[in-house]
Amino acid sequence: MLEIKNAYKTFFTDLGEPREIFKGLNFKAEVGDFVSIIGSNGAGKSTLLNLVNGSVIPDSGSVILNGNIDITTLDRHKRAKWISQVYQNPSQGTAPSMTVLENLSMAKNKGKKFDFTFGLDTKNINFYKDQLATLGLGLENHLQTRVGMLSGGQRQCLSLIMSTLNHPEILLLDEHTAALDPQTSKIIMEKTEEIIRKNKIISLMITHNMQDAIDYGNRLIMLHKGEIIFDFKGEEKKQLTVEKLLEMFNQKDAQLSDKDLF
Repeated sequence: MLEIKNAYKTFFTDLGEPREIFKGLNFKAEVGDFVSIIGSNGAGKSTLLNLVNGSVIPDSGSVILNGNIDITTLDRHKRAKWISQVYQNPSQGTAPSMTVLENLSMAKNKGKKFDFTFGLDTKNINFYKDQLATLGLGLENHLQTRVGMLSGGQRQCLSLIMSTLNHPEILLLDEHTAALDPQTSKIIMEKTEEIIRKNKIISLMITHNMQDAIDYGNRLIMLHKGEIIFDFKGEEKKQLTVEKLLEMFNQKDAQLSDKDLF
C-alpha cells in the first residue's frame, strides 16, 4: 500500500512569492492499483509523483509504504528498492553509450553492490530476449547495439522493461508515451498494463491523453489546484468518456471558482 497523509507543499517563485501546491493532500493506492492522473498544468501532478520518488519533500505530512514504512524524508536512491520510474524523455531511463544488454544487466543489478567490472549478465540473455520480443520491435536482435542508436520508441520500450525487471512495488509513469508516435504509444501502453497486472504493481501514470487515462488502469484521478476533485474506480471509470470528463471538470471548476469568491 502507498499512502500520502495530509501533505502540504509550497514552492517559491524567483521573486520569493509563495505558491501553494498541496494543502492537506490525502491519497491512498492499494496493491495492483493502476492509477491514471490527469489535470491542468500546475494542478500538482508532477509534484505528487515527486513526493513518492523523493525529488520533493513535503513541508508537512507523510508518505507511507505498506502501512508502516515512513519514506517521507528518505533519500531518493534508498527508495529505489521499492520504486521505479519511466520518464517522458526516452533518454532519461537508459545509458545511451552502453549496449542494450549492458543496460539490462545494470537494471537487473539495481540495488545490489557492484563496481565498474560488474560484467554482463549473460546467463539471463534468453530471458532478456523473451521480454524484448513481446514488444514486437525487434529489440531482441539488438542486444549488442548501443542504446543511443535506437529510436526514441525503442528506447522507451527498453526503459519500461528495465524499470520492471526486479518487480518494484511502485511504478511511476511520467507521461511515458507523450514523445512517441501513436502506434508505438499503443504498444507501450498495452505492455505497461500487462506488466502491472501480472506483477500487481502499484502504478501512478501522469498523462495528458484523456482517452488513455480512461482506457487503461482500474482507477482515474483528476487533480485541480492541488486537490483531487475526482476519483473514479471500477465500473464508474469504465462508463467515462472524454466528453463526460470535460463536462464534469467544467462544472467542478465553476463550483470551486464560486466558492473562492465568498
